[in-house]
Amino acid sequence: MLPLQAPTLVHAALPAVSGPRAAVARNIALAVAGSLLLVLAAKIKVPFWPVPMTLQTLAVLSLGAAYGSRLGAATVALYIAYGLAGLPVFTNTPPVAAGPLYLVGPTGGFLVGFVLAAAVAGWAAARGASLTRLIVGLLTAEALMLGLGCLWLALGAQMAGGATGVGFAKAFAFGVQPFLIGDALKVALAACFVGTGWSMLQRRG
Repeated sequence: MLPLQAPTLVHAALPAVSGPRAAVARNIALAVAGSLLLVLAAKIKVPFWPVPMTLQTLAVLSLGAAYGSRLGAATVALYIAYGLAGLPVFTNTPPVAAGPLYLVGPTGGFLVGFVLAAAVAGWAAARGASLTRLIVGLLTAEALMLGLGCLWLALGAQMAGGATGVGFAKAFAFGVQPFLIGDALKVALAACFVGTGWSMLQRRG
């Protein structure tokens, strides 16, 4: 069982800090570490078109659930900021060039969805009273991410003046359907990671 009205997993696991400056410094360090984990997860991939399969979904859900809503979303946003600044941190960089135009491409909606998914996963984990509620929250986060990615793949890039949208049928067939089983497994793994973490903390306490 997850503790009712629990703090975030990572802050419960780490020693307490004194003062707001120390807390901010620790959160910055956690965000940087998490964003680097996302970079690594982006580079572990199985080629698919138009959206490759990576470990990013697992990393996003796990970070959100462990960090909490605000820090989890901020960590993912920091990762995206690296790419917007031109660093080759996204899955398809290289050969595709990083930068603001990358978000106009087929994976732009999924990247934006990562921020929302981390926030929802963090909210569910920090306030979840049971493992069941955590899993429901992670599934909701996953559905929102896939939905936004599918919508962007179908229409968003075209509306933003980028590549022509592929339509909803193709967007679902190529951008969602191939990942459903794998992402369901990632949701289960993220729930296991977080649930096990809370159980270990409870036994330690």
